[in-house]
Amino acid sequence: MSDPLVPKGAVVTVGLKSEAALLPKGTRILVSGGAPARLAALLEALPGDVTGVLSFGIAGGLAPNAATGDVFVATALRSLSESLPVDPAWRAALVRRTSAASAILAASDTLLASVEAKRALHRATRATAVDMESGVAARFALARGIPFAALRVVADGPGDVLPGAAAVGLRPDGSPAPLRVLAALARRPWELPALIRLAKASAAAHEALRRAIA
Repeated sequence: MSDPLVPKGAVVTVGLKSEAALLPKGTRILVSGGAPARLAALLEALPGDVTGVLSFGIAGGLAPNAATGDVFVATALRSLSESLPVDPAWRAALVRRTSAASAILAASDTLLASVEAKRALHRATRATAVDMESGVAARFALARGIPFAALRVVADGPGDVLPGAAAVGLRPDGSPAPLRVLAALARRPWELPALIRLAKASAAAHEALRRAIA
């Protein structure tokens, strides 16, 4: 029998509704909608029967060789101010289950939109990729004394600039907010090519993650 992606009693944190849709039916999922504070509140409201937390979904590439579709299991989680533990047994099980590569991942409470910001975080942490849910999830797991793990796939690469419209493109439930995106594009129409590239990268990343956990 293959290793389970999510052990019994564990919860999965994601940023997007589309990421949640990739997970097996019956999985206990919390969707941040791109808001770390909201995710923290959802986690704190969980009962005491939670046995672990998995951070799952797309990420931004930081390392020069990180490419769209690369899937990684975290060996460690770092931010500019802290280093958070990853459960070694769960990490090893995820590698066996998905055949993903192992890498240091980074946590950020804000969207890293510029190439300069990505380079700075990579220099500080040596992380391969970054996301906005893992730090919240790992802190919660540490406080509860339960295992934490992260499985992430690169969408935008280290050289990709994220358009401003991307920052307003989500509803609280993690579903797209197209009217807000269109309004942002009306103010900054030159961002359209970057937004199209990001949409294509996100779709490719979702497909890579789907294949990894199939």
